[in-house]
Amino acid sequence: MIPQSPQDRDFPWWLLIAASIAAYLMYRVVADDLYHKVLMTLSKGIWVTIFVTLAGFAMASAIGLVLAVGSLSRFLVIRQLCRFYIEIVRGVPILVLLLYVAFVIAPAMVALVNWGLEGVGADTIRNRDFSLMWRAIIALTIGYSAFIAEVFRAGLQSIEKGQIEAAEALGLGAWQRFRHIVFPQAFRRILPPLGNDFIAMIKDSSLVSVLGVLDVTQLGKVTAAGNFRYFETYNVVALIYLIMTVSLSLVLRRIEKRLRQKDFG
Repeated sequence: MIPQSPQDRDFPWWLLIAASIAAYLMYRVVADDLYHKVLMTLSKGIWVTIFVTLAGFAMASAIGLVLAVGSLSRFLVIRQLCRFYIEIVRGVPILVLLLYVAFVIAPAMVALVNWGLEGVGADTIRNRDFSLMWRAIIALTIGYSAFIAEVFRAGLQSIEKGQIEAAEALGLGAWQRFRHIVFPQAFRRILPPLGNDFIAMIKDSSLVSVLGVLDVTQLGKVTAAGNFRYFETYNVVALIYLIMTVSLSLVLRRIEKRLRQKDFG
């Protein structure tokens, strides 16, 4: 039998209220020309927000997995290097990291590339050739890779040692044990917190607007500065983010519930 928390038994009144507010705002978008124009303008930034989030999260997950495995390595140097990266990056605010990557690391990378190009007699590149969008994606990747690494590490360490020892007794190598025994089980356990990090990145992607990236937030700032209708404009901005985050949160809850049913079924 699946244990239920009080939240599982509660009627989702919060969802009913949120859906009512969203329905009212959608009605205003359809009935009010101002809301409609604002939505049409901001819709151009939705794809930028989605792309920044997907690209940043995919790369952060790949780096985070490597860091998690490295932090559990039997080699002291590798463990310490991974812990150094994780602890330092986790201590830096995302906004500061965005600015640091955009105006410190990115120019340094351009200078390094130019040094290599000059060595082979090729044309050099300029700082402006390194788009602000990719600077923002790199910053989100670096920032979230440290948090995702801790999620992966906790999942990998949650696998019972007896299963690993049994796999060793069957003659499976380290890679085979990781691929067939450890990672599949760990991934099921870390899927909910990974989903939470993905939702958090959607919200934190709004910070890329400080670099001038034309996401939903930046287009909202530009639109509000042009029409001076801050209330209506930021209502639509909030509605767009709420639709993305709340819908994903509901999907994740459904997935988590199904995984619990399999575990206790």
